[in-house]
Amino acid sequence: MADQLTPEQRSWNMSRIRGKNTKPELLVRSLLHSKGYRYRLHGSAGGGKLPGNPDLVFAGRHKVIFVNGCFWHFHDCKAGQHAPKANADFWEAKRTRTRNRDAEQRQLLEASGWMVLTVWECELKDVSALEKQLEQFLA
Repeated sequence: MADQLTPEQRSWNMSRIRGKNTKPELLVRSLLHSKGYRYRLHGSAGGGKLPGNPDLVFAGRHKVIFVNGCFWHFHDCKAGQHAPKANADFWEAKRTRTRNRDAEQRQLLEASGWMVLTVWECELKDVSALEKQLEQFLA
C-alpha cells in the first residue's frame, strides 16, 4: 500500500516523534522515583556525556538504563518485528543501523565499567514484573 501522505506531511509527522521524555520513559522514571531512586537524565554522569546518551544514569551505582521503543530499536517482539510495507528497504536499513548502534554503545559502556539495562516498551505492560526487574538491576 502506498503512503497516503505527501513527503512533506510524512516529514512533519516524523519530526514530531520524540527521542526524550517519551511516555514509556516517563513511566519508568515515575516508577523508580516513587521507589526512592534518584538518577540523572539523558547520558550525563559527573559532567560528561556517556555513549548512547542513556535515558537514566545512576552514577553512584555505575549503572544506566535505556528505555527503547520496540519498533524503532528492532526488538524481537511482535511490535518490533512489524515491517512497514511502504519504503521497506529504507526502514529495514534504518532500523538495522539503530540496532547495530545500540549494540556498539552498550559495548562501549560495559567496557568503561557501566552496567546496562534495556527496558523495552512491550515490557511496560506488566508493571509488577518491570518493578522486580528494575529493583534487581539496581540492587
